[in-house]
Amino acid sequence: MDVRPLTGPSASPSGGGTPETDKLHLTNQLSKSRSPYVRGHMTNPVAWQMWTPESLALAKQSQRLIFVSIGYAACHWCHVMERESFANREVAALLNANFIPIKIDREERPDIDRIYMNYVQATTGGGGWPLNVFLTPDLEPLFGGTYWPGPGTTANYGGGVSGFQQILEKMADVWKNQRQRCLVSAKEITGQLREFAQEGLISRQGEGEGDGLDLESVEEAYSHFEAKFDKVNAGFGSAPKFPTPVNLRFLLRLGVWPQEVRDVVGEAECMNARQMAVETLRAMWRGGIKDQIGYGIARYSVTKNWSLPHFEKMLYDQAQLLDAYTDAWLLTGDKEMKAAIEDVATYLTTAPMYSKEGGFFSSEDADSKYRASDPEKREGAFYVWTYKEFQSLLGDPDAGVAAKYWNVKENGNVPFEHDAHDELINQNVLAVSSTPEALAKEFGLTVDEVERILKEAREKLRAHREKERPRPDLDDKIVVAWNGLAIGALARASAALGEVEPEKAKAWKSAAIGAAEFIKRELWDEQEKRLWRVWREGRGEVLAFADDYAFLIQGLMDLYEATWDDAWLQWADDLQKTQIALFNDKTTPLQGGFFSTVSGSPDLILRLKDGMDNAEPSSNGISARNLNRLASILEDESYAQAASLTVDAFEAEVMQHPFLFTSLLSSVVAARLGTRNIQVIGGGEEAEQIVKELRKRVRANATVVRIGEGGKSEWLKKRNTLLASLDASGTAKVMLCEKGACRELAGGELDGLIK
Repeated sequence: MDVRPLTGPSASPSGGGTPETDKLHLTNQLSKSRSPYVRGHMTNPVAWQMWTPESLALAKQSQRLIFVSIGYAACHWCHVMERESFANREVAALLNANFIPIKIDREERPDIDRIYMNYVQATTGGGGWPLNVFLTPDLEPLFGGTYWPGPGTTANYGGGVSGFQQILEKMADVWKNQRQRCLVSAKEITGQLREFAQEGLISRQGEGEGDGLDLESVEEAYSHFEAKFDKVNAGFGSAPKFPTPVNLRFLLRLGVWPQEVRDVVGEAECMNARQMAVETLRAMWRGGIKDQIGYGIARYSVTKNWSLPHFEKMLYDQAQLLDAYTDAWLLTGDKEMKAAIEDVATYLTTAPMYSKEGGFFSSEDADSKYRASDPEKREGAFYVWTYKEFQSLLGDPDAGVAAKYWNVKENGNVPFEHDAHDELINQNVLAVSSTPEALAKEFGLTVDEVERILKEAREKLRAHREKERPRPDLDDKIVVAWNGLAIGALARASAALGEVEPEKAKAWKSAAIGAAEFIKRELWDEQEKRLWRVWREGRGEVLAFADDYAFLIQGLMDLYEATWDDAWLQWADDLQKTQIALFNDKTTPLQGGFFSTVSGSPDLILRLKDGMDNAEPSSNGISARNLNRLASILEDESYAQAASLTVDAFEAEVMQHPFLFTSLLSSVVAARLGTRNIQVIGGGEEAEQIVKELRKRVRANATVVRIGEGGKSEWLKKRNTLLASLDASGTAKVMLCEKGACRELAGGELDGLIK
């Protein structure tokens, strides 16, 4: 796509509106928002508006350009731009005199964010937050980018980044003096974006009905990750490194997919895939991206060795990583994977992330104050340490042992090139750089003594941090999609560790149930069968999007397998019907896949269909898997057909780049090989033992239902008529249903089935 942004000569701060626009006196409206991110800008001199019908109508009436700035509460560079530019009165005067400035929380309105992120990525080759875009009054993009330095900024950002004030002056001038050119260009750009969004569908329609995707797509995705794997530091590619748990789970599960898949990929390759994923999870667990003193994992690492994070902690990362660590532990029994499960689950289910009403909050900020009396926040202040602090808090010899273990250096361990604002001078990000065995030898101690020193050091440092340092700000929005991810992950972790850590597992399951009950109580309209996306101090104004439905349905099915309460399946079934009714593509001959938004939204210039995985898995990838799971559990062929059509909708793109669609690949396998349903029927110790064995396995291509003692299944038996005739009163037995037929398994068959 050849799309070039407009530029023009500089303009004066008055910019040049019409007499009508010059009379416009805007005031900051952000105190009306519930979003912590948006409210954080309500004292700016910028006359921020919210994305409402009124503000969009005002742009049309005044014929001003709209300046849209999109971010989120935990975004470090959003805070930087707010301090440098939006708090600056000269910048505010430019914005207020020439534009309709609108501030948006991307977590509340991901639909708007995706549209204009696509534009910025197409025109600049990159993206991120803050996302800043100039729109015509018809909401068509004209020019955009991410962070732009404010007036008087001395930090060296490199890359020829233009200053925000100069950009505002140029945009005001070009809109005044070259308006028709602007309108034509914006309309052309929007047309190209619309065409690009439909490109895969158009190419698929042109091919006609073919044989569809095959198992070679799985092998091609594996080959991509094998080629990109960092054999020194783990992870894939170079810096910055993101966890991307959806890809890690794909690699972990290759070896437990049916034999037909393993034959295509290769048994040795499947084991290598698992090893790459485990090594990456281990590198994160030991690295600076992990909060070595507290709990949880940061958003990503700016260095290739995982040593220096951007310090924000996001709910969706914790939830997906908990799932990945659970898979890794079930597959390997590795004690570090188990420790990571306990750590992340603890972070999710305790303050500050878990709401006392039920539900999980969205994120913790990257920036905070080192002391309550400090005038400004700085990045990572809550998490970093000086060598002197280690000495004063831990004393000798503990300080020396702990410093060696966590790579604490006298002059700090953060490279200067990664400290643009000189916030981390002489500071240390803790990352494991030794072993108790090596330290025991170096310091003349026993391994037990070293482990005791490290345990006590962690407790002392944590206590000091909690008492003396203000905790980063919390974004206490409850977002349905991310809560769905957390519900499922905690349910799976509780089932997996139920025998070895029963009390912890009980608490995790209770938190998952509490979150599901909260969403059903506060954000689900039982009469209309509709979800709302966000809760904060009450239900938000925005109805749920396709990913809210998809991720919650997934979480409820995982919760069913942890509780055997079919009420969660019943709700998942209701949600799935609504998702199909509202978001399924019925506008094309293929009628496949799910749009992110409902049809007819007046404030959106595009209706996108999300297929590629990013920080979160794609809503279509998760939806296809949900449909296959529900089809298997409920014996509902319409769901299986919808899953197949969802995969077909992305056939051309998956064929070209299967590694970008790993969440869809399990449904490619299901389309070829079907999904197995394991039915544990009856009661007694034998049935309970079968359930325990099933929970010790990663089941990549099978669902499980429980009929009889220990399970609530009255609704399920009504919904699935094949189950209604089963006698659950006798001796325990296991039935296997696949491809429309069921049979009872003999003794030795079960072991092979649940490998």
